[in-house]
Amino acid sequence: MPATKTAPKKVSAAPLSPAAIMQLGMGFWGSKTLLSAVELGLFTELAKKPQDLESLRKKLGLHPRSTRDFFDALVSLGMLQRADGVYSNTPETGMFLDKAKPCYMGGILEMANARLYLFWGSLTEGLRTGRQQNESKHGGDLFDELYKDPARLKEFCKAMTGISLGPGHAIAAKFPWKDYRTFVDVGVAQGALPVAVAQAHPHLKGIGVDLPIVEPIFNEYVKAAGLSARLRFATCDFFKEELPKADVVVMGHILHDWNMEQKRELIAKVYRALPTGGAFICYEALIDDDRSRNAFGLLMSLNMLIETAGGFDYAGADCQGWLKEAGFRETRVEHLVGPDSMVVGIK
Repeated sequence: MPATKTAPKKVSAAPLSPAAIMQLGMGFWGSKTLLSAVELGLFTELAKKPQDLESLRKKLGLHPRSTRDFFDALVSLGMLQRADGVYSNTPETGMFLDKAKPCYMGGILEMANARLYLFWGSLTEGLRTGRQQNESKHGGDLFDELYKDPARLKEFCKAMTGISLGPGHAIAAKFPWKDYRTFVDVGVAQGALPVAVAQAHPHLKGIGVDLPIVEPIFNEYVKAAGLSARLRFATCDFFKEELPKADVVVMGHILHDWNMEQKRELIAKVYRALPTGGAFICYEALIDDDRSRNAFGLLMSLNMLIETAGGFDYAGADCQGWLKEAGFRETRVEHLVGPDSMVVGIK
């Protein structure tokens, strides 16, 4: 008898779901919940000891109405743990969001809560106009606004520490510092990177470069780390003056603040500050060369639209090209931590 042919089974496609769209579209709910927890000092309080609902509510001065939902939302978001009605930090929030720890990175979240959360509400306007949407929206410059208010400047410097701690420790571990003796960190803020590098490499001496108003903020941070003998501050307006000379020049989250012409100007100044064989380390949340994977880097570039007159983020290949144009004979890109990578140029 002839073989009977069996019709192939139809494979049904997985049903389409709007879940991912809703998760992203309403993502600000979870974001603001975390930012408010940081503002309230929740993680610092729980670092002292785990606490039950009522004890924690009273310590933070919260109204009874939504406190349970607030704490349990943080549990569901992976920011808190709960066992038998007692709340505690996760290992990550206990390490990085306790203000009493030197590795506290909540400064960037404090600034996001106090400033960026509001300004990002005007992203659509920024996309239509190409103009920044922050304090300088109606004229002026972000850094002029920040630097004329000491309290706001200190908040900004703490935010830069929060975003620089991870990359700073990675650079201290991955870059061959044994081959160099001196370094300069341009736009140093509190000094997170110089402290991380100097702690890991006792033979190094470093200079933190920024505007005069930053000096006491830098000195306080460096003194607390016990590194005042090896790290010092130097005043420099880097668009008006040459940079101090050193074996290594570092710029972290600096180049993305500026337009293309200004980027090239700063790279040229770095080149002049280095000896032959000297190194330039530029670290940012570099966009991947395909511009499709490092969402944080792309969103950071949108943040530059919100914050600056002409700044934008870029891919590692872009930066390598600019360094080669400036005369650097050798360049490489190396991942650091999270979304951050560094471009290294050798003169």
